[in-house]
Amino acid sequence: MVQKRNIGLVAHDNMKKDLVEWAEYNKGTLSQHCLYATGNTGKQIIERTGLSVMLLKGGPHGGDMELGAMIANKKLDYLIFFWDPLTNQPHDVDVKALLRVAVVYNTPTACNRATADLIISSPIFHR
Repeated sequence: MVQKRNIGLVAHDNMKKDLVEWAEYNKGTLSQHCLYATGNTGKQIIERTGLSVMLLKGGPHGGDMELGAMIANKKLDYLIFFWDPLTNQPHDVDVKALLRVAVVYNTPTACNRATADLIISSPIFHR
């Protein structure tokens, strides 16, 4: 029996399409876990996949910080954050804080599809 994981999903505007496609491709696996996503990212995942997703605030409105708090309180097992390194974000400080807290708390974090694929296909993920 697979242990239910808490997975955070977030993507910058230019990366939402990639994350939504990844979620659709991995719908079967993701449906077995608790998903949390920032506002628009979560809405797009729900619309495209029908997955059950707990919606947080949008990233610029505190959603990144909500995910960071979940990590700090050991309530998030994985972070899938398709961030856009080529576009300045108005909430860049929040983005850096989220990535920092993920590293501090040793939370497996995927910043692109290749790494997200490695995480979701890992034997550790499926324990």
